[in-house]
Amino acid sequence: MRAPPPIGVVVISRNEGCHLAATIENLERTLPANATIAVVDDGSEDGSADFLVRRRGRRVRLFRNPFLGASMGVTRARNFGAEEVKGEILVFSDAHMTYPPLWWRPLVDLLEQPGVGATAPVIVDSAGSPIRGVGLTFKNAALEVRWLKHRGRTVREVPILPGACFVIRRDVFDAAGGWDEGMLHRGNVDNEISVRLWLLGYRLLVTPEVTAGHLFRKQSPYPVGWPEYLQNRLRLPFVHFKPERISETVQALAHQSNVGAALLLIANSDAAGRRRELAERRVHDDDWFFARFGIKI
Repeated sequence: MRAPPPIGVVVISRNEGCHLAATIENLERTLPANATIAVVDDGSEDGSADFLVRRRGRRVRLFRNPFLGASMGVTRARNFGAEEVKGEILVFSDAHMTYPPLWWRPLVDLLEQPGVGATAPVIVDSAGSPIRGVGLTFKNAALEVRWLKHRGRTVREVPILPGACFVIRRDVFDAAGGWDEGMLHRGNVDNEISVRLWLLGYRLLVTPEVTAGHLFRKQSPYPVGWPEYLQNRLRLPFVHFKPERISETVQALAHQSNVGAALLLIANSDAAGRRRELAERRVHDDDWFFARFGIKI
């Protein structure tokens, strides 16, 4: 059996309690010996990452948020971790995951297929609910998403990969521009990078050969900025979609109390410039994307 390529895992964490330690221990048991792990503690107040301070000389490295009193946000924290971790394969993992032995091998093997940009496992609820998702898709003009149902044993192309476990070649990650740091705080970041990768000509695959457990929570362990959350929802069409779809999403979100503040954040952002830059590079447009996956919203 050939040696695995170097794998770098990025885990961002904020107030994860005991789940962070359990996830790191699981990753250490299941990853190949040449894998490294970067934990980016994004302003935790519960001391959940303190156990890593005492583990010097191990392949897990802890990085604290350098912006005291403020969160880096999901995208900046993930990009920061990607710069610090080694590996030609990058894995972005949530801090509340459970992986089976050798989970990484089928996901890494799929990346060798022509045109494949990123892969993910089937996601199940580690708490035991019936959630069993094979990627996600958009379900309405407000760009809310739903899980695709698990069917058979065939590797499947999906419109959106779950960020709970997102596996990508470093060269693809760099060529695509990493995670979009115009996405603020949290929310919808996986949707954006998935759409972007498809429009740039890459394929996204989920393999039923690997099932990973994810803790689904009803409440965030830290405050969510709702204007920023809605800004992320709106940024996706403002950067990637044609004007008609932008209008449809704005109208679908018009009833939200924070939509005005979110639109102001868009207006003061780099969304227009990013739209122009990506339009020059993309292989497909949003009409192709919606038709490819039969998404009717």
